[in-house]
Amino acid sequence: MDITRATAEYERWLGGRIALSAADLALKHKHMKEDAFSFLRATFYRWVQRWDDHSGDVAKAPPVLSVGDLHVENFGTWRDLEGRLIWGVNDVDEAAKLPWTFDLVRLATSARFAISENKLSLEPRDASAAILRGYRESCESGGSAYVLAEHHHALRAMAVDRLRDPADFWDKLSGLPTLKKVPPATPRALLKAALPKGTDTPRFAHRIAGLGSLGRERYVAIARNSGAFVAREAKALAPSAVFWARGKLKEKAVFGEKLIERAVRCADPFSYQSRGWVVRRLAPDCSRIPLEALPRERQELTLLHAMGWETANLHLGSAKAKSLLADAKRRGDAWLDKAAEAMQAVLMADWKEWRST
Repeated sequence: MDITRATAEYERWLGGRIALSAADLALKHKHMKEDAFSFLRATFYRWVQRWDDHSGDVAKAPPVLSVGDLHVENFGTWRDLEGRLIWGVNDVDEAAKLPWTFDLVRLATSARFAISENKLSLEPRDASAAILRGYRESCESGGSAYVLAEHHHALRAMAVDRLRDPADFWDKLSGLPTLKKVPPATPRALLKAALPKGTDTPRFAHRIAGLGSLGRERYVAIARNSGAFVAREAKALAPSAVFWARGKLKEKAVFGEKLIERAVRCADPFSYQSRGWVVRRLAPDCSRIPLEALPRERQELTLLHAMGWETANLHLGSAKAKSLLADAKRRGDAWLDKAAEAMQAVLMADWKEWRST
């Protein structure tokens, strides 16, 4: 199955489960041609197919509840119940039961694409080594969440740099045009219920964000509370593309909430799944961090080490550290970079084919 057919069949399957926006899908297809990193982010469904064909012994590893669609731009910040700034994986919509190696290879492959497009300035092998080292050290310690209030000074400096001008965030969000028709009843009710007491009547907008989920219904409620903006988002939830790629076309299970609940994590109290939707708070300190939003002066090895550590934080909720470490030890130090290099070549071929259509 080539990339064009895979995309059409996946979108047909997904459209049978949730409503899709033809305009957003067209935009997604356009972004998929722009660069290989964007292609990787937008085509998790294809990644699973290619992984199954090319992973070999790398896939013969203890299973965990995995993020699935993991990459170097699937990290962000939020506030926990204590109001502390937390950093970690931002999106678990594609969570599934997979080998622990799956997330690491995808993360390292995304780093390779980011390096090739000058989004990171590392050697690929160093990026893979930092990810793997962070993963192992997290497993050895039993994991720990990234609370940026007291520790992780370098990571905190990178994460908070984009928070210097919150007005810019709200200018962009409040500039979204109001929907001519209100959202369907379920997301509308969820959004209203998620807003804090005393909030003015909200207006609803459609938000275009991300690449992997581009095409799904995504609604935002924007309002004022005590004279300042507040916002909540509802995004349609569907079973992981892993099921489609492996022929389990009638599967309805979703694992994102279970993954988060079990993980070594300071949870976002404003993020939850309900009635087929993911609801969360939107704010300058509660969003994904694209690489271009990081400061020019940054410690990239520290960042990738943290990404590896955070990946283990999530895996430790469904597997024993001893089992993960034993399997990691038998693989040695070079396997991750070799596997990422192989998957990069496979995805590059798909991207070139897509770009020629």
